[in-house]
Amino acid sequence: MTNFLSRSAGLVLASGLAAMLAGAPLHADGRISKDTGPASAACDAQSKGSAAWTACVGQASHAMADEQLFYAGYWLAKSGQYQQALGYLTLAEKKDERVLTYIGYATRKLGHVEEALPYYRQALDVNPNYVVARAYLGEAFLSKGELEKARGELAEIERRCGATCPSYVDLKGHIQDYDAAKG
Repeated sequence: MTNFLSRSAGLVLASGLAAMLAGAPLHADGRISKDTGPASAACDAQSKGSAAWTACVGQASHAMADEQLFYAGYWLAKSGQYQQALGYLTLAEKKDERVLTYIGYATRKLGHVEEALPYYRQALDVNPNYVVARAYLGEAFLSKGELEKARGELAEIERRCGATCPSYVDLKGHIQDYDAAKG
């Protein structure tokens, strides 16, 4: 009876985890994405980063609302257009944890890891529970060869949202890749 109950509990836990992860967005490589990104009813019909999408978003301007600047900056960064993303993100009047995280992300992806670190730390000063910033900070540590610091961020993510949340799963995958490459 005990074996049946523990097996049943395991199946319930596994199916609950599968259901939760099924709704999480995926990267092109099939990994779980840390976040889904902002939406725009007007511009999402266009392919992100395309000329039509850029025309819909408009040129970066101080006249744009912070949410518009974050929307454009986020998607440009996720599309690999890091310098253009910074053009939007840095104009945001209120630098919340999301804006700071993606300024750090775009800066890091441009190859400026040391310059990116303070943005992730500022994002965590604003909101210590913003695990997306923690996951990107962990990736930055890996790019510097600081595996133990990356593992420290992984432990913090687990403490804040568990070992099944998308930020944990994503960073854990990067750490496993790092370990395998060093193997």
